[in-house]
Amino acid sequence: MFDVLIIGGGVSGMSCALVLGSAKNKVFVTDKKIGILTHQKNSSLQEAIFYNAYGITSGKFGSELLTESIEHLEETYPHITQIPNEKVMKVEGSYPHFTVITNKNAYTTQNIVIGIGSANTFDIEGLLQYVEPHKKALPEKQRIQLKNDDHKVVDGIYAIGTLAGWRSQLAIAAGSGAAVATDILTLWNNGVQTHAHDSIR
Repeated sequence: MFDVLIIGGGVSGMSCALVLGSAKNKVFVTDKKIGILTHQKNSSLQEAIFYNAYGITSGKFGSELLTESIEHLEETYPHITQIPNEKVMKVEGSYPHFTVITNKNAYTTQNIVIGIGSANTFDIEGLLQYVEPHKKALPEKQRIQLKNDDHKVVDGIYAIGTLAGWRSQLAIAAGSGAAVATDILTLWNNGVQTHAHDSIR
């Protein structure tokens, strides 16, 4: 049983995982099991190059970021379970008992974070009832989002990045994933607002 399972290894999903991972020494996080399905095949980063993203070296290829982010997560927060090469097909159950079914396995989790982009090919059974047209994309692009209130779709299910209705910018996607990570940390902290900062002090 995971306490949270993140679906998607792109910008928003990895950002969410990094923030949750960095909180590992907080008393209310030490016993939490965190997983991420790092499927990246359809990530928009595959064809990206960055000149305008804060903290990213000018000219960095998105394909490099995808590889480096997985390595970064593994090296810095090895307690987070990475699940590669599996595509989510179906979600069953309700909070706090969900089952996430992939093309290879089934996983149980209390919370789900979904960051797999806004392509209209979204086809996760059990979540299709939340699909609506993307509110910040050109209609001709036929992008979609999941109905949500400040990222929350329903209890225990969160959408992040473009799937939450945000515009397609790396900084926005990263911030969206980080925001949901702090929402989950606050949930684990019995509703007391919290975040995770690293410091040289």
